[in-house]
Amino acid sequence: MTTFRNHSAAFLQHIHETGRPLILTVNGKAAAVIQDVEAYQRLLDMAALASAGEGIRQGLADLESGQTHSAAKISGNLRAKHDLLR
Repeated sequence: MTTFRNHSAAFLQHIHETGRPLILTVNGKAAAVIQDVEAYQRLLDMAALASAGEGIRQGLADLESGQTHSAAKISGNLRAKHDLLR
């Protein structure tokens, strides 16, 4: 961390040029990761896609295993439970 503090502009330039992250250490152990804004945004985008993909996968698995209900059935159950008229 001390070296980064003393030469932060050069490290930031290197990160910007390479697009690769920099791992900062304290006493030889990883303490933080510094990365370019564009690389960070790509990482966020990939995580969002992975999360959406996992949700879709789970939904399809529920369909295959019969663990789903139609909207009409759920609506009817809610109306009956709360004594609602249509």
